[in-house]
Amino acid sequence: MTYSVLFVCMGNICRSPTADGVFQKKVLLAGLSDAVKVDSAGTHNYHPGSAPDERSQSHAYLRGYDLSALRARQVQDADYAKFDLILAMDWDNLALLQGDCPPEHQHKLRRLTEFCQTFDATVVPDPYYEGADGFETVLDLVEDACEGLLGHVRRQVQK
Repeated sequence: MTYSVLFVCMGNICRSPTADGVFQKKVLLAGLSDAVKVDSAGTHNYHPGSAPDERSQSHAYLRGYDLSALRARQVQDADYAKFDLILAMDWDNLALLQGDCPPEHQHKLRRLTEFCQTFDATVVPDPYYEGADGFETVLDLVEDACEGLLGHVRRQVQK
């Protein structure tokens, strides 16, 4: 069985590609690359085809994640059927997804922070207008949530 996860933020250049890169590495290290597919997208079409924000890339790289191959795209209607789990970074993007998602796929929509194990956060804050600390906070939250998500996905794949 293949299980697929889509990470979603507003422009798909900071938070969702960070989650994409972090989770892809965790999936690889867990030996699940053949069973788990990972992607990211934005609710807005602000940066189509663009690489992740340089600050996201540099902070991620310092922790061992390479985001350079990722490219921004907008969520497509087909994504709702294609992915098993669609994870928004915050309430606003979750609401936009809920507004566009067909009723039969609403159950796939969640927030990434629901999988946090250490941090008590409801959202992954947008670091775009923040300094270095904002990008570090994103990585802290994403790493924590992706660890919890890996356990969830592993259980789904083993069903």
